[in-house]
Amino acid sequence: MAPGTTPWWRPDRLGRRRQNLETRGRVLDATRAFFREQGFLEVETPALQVSPGMEPHLVAFATAIRRPGDTQGQPLYLHTSPEFAMKKLLAGGLEKIFQLARVFRNAERSATHHPEFTMLEWYRVNAGYVTLMEDCEGLLAAVGEAAGVSAFTWQGRRCDPGAPAERLTVAEAFKRDCGIDLLATAPDPLSPSIELLAEAAKPLGIAPRPGDRWDDLFFRIFLERIEPRLGIGRPTILRDYPISMAALSRPKAGDPRLCERFELYVCGLELANAFGELTDAAEQRRRFEADMALKQKLYGIRYPIDEDFMAALKHGLPPSAGIALGIDRLVMLAAGADHIEDVLWAPVSGPRGDE
Repeated sequence: MAPGTTPWWRPDRLGRRRQNLETRGRVLDATRAFFREQGFLEVETPALQVSPGMEPHLVAFATAIRRPGDTQGQPLYLHTSPEFAMKKLLAGGLEKIFQLARVFRNAERSATHHPEFTMLEWYRVNAGYVTLMEDCEGLLAAVGEAAGVSAFTWQGRRCDPGAPAERLTVAEAFKRDCGIDLLATAPDPLSPSIELLAEAAKPLGIAPRPGDRWDDLFFRIFLERIEPRLGIGRPTILRDYPISMAALSRPKAGDPRLCERFELYVCGLELANAFGELTDAAEQRRRFEADMALKQKLYGIRYPIDEDFMAALKHGLPPSAGIALGIDRLVMLAAGADHIEDVLWAPVSGPRGDE
């Protein structure tokens, strides 16, 4: 608790959140009803994992599991997503699953980030990422109806949750809002050129900093010029990322420069990240090793590859699509709250991210 602030449980502070928390309950009820009506099975997987997730910029909470009498134990991590465990369930034969999971990310705290938060993740076997886009539209409409609001709001921006989503490619967004031909900055799709992107960004007054990579400049341009314009009036589905940003997604059929990945935006706020899932174990290992080499270079740490997950891929992950959505952010939008801790029953101890 920051000096000079009252505890979160004091009646005055809890009372100010009460309406938001009631909205939270309606959002969770509507979410479960939406998936059950479509024949999904709700699953639960452990928060403790051998590997917390392999994204280069995420920082995990580390711990160890010990047998009685063991003084050292086996290193484990609190997961940053339930993705690996849920994909093992797909390899085991399940076809339509969802989970409302508590997930953990260290070194993140702001008005829209909390170190422990609730993630909704769902998967469809024998489906593509376009089907997930339709899921997103249906879920937003169901949540808006359950919350009793005609518009989601955040920082003065408004979005109709029942409106069909704008579907915009990443390349189209860069061209529309920045005048940049993004794909022209990547003559080698797997190794895009920061020099070419820097030249294209000169008219915007956005320049690379010492040590920047192409991704760093991409996100600086994106966060300043593109993201605030997404999901205004109606939701935006930003799709078809460059293949160098594929993460766990597969290449796009018909255009290997791109991958089957999209993000969902509402009121300028990122809400979800989706993949047409990569099922090639060898390519997945190559990406994991590259990501951990980058993490080691940038932060001096690396996480182990989950070999059980790799075994599941080799056994046979069926063609599938999956998506992770931040429930706390969804509640913020439905409640019209500007800060994530205003929609939590109890925050993790410590100052708010804006203090």
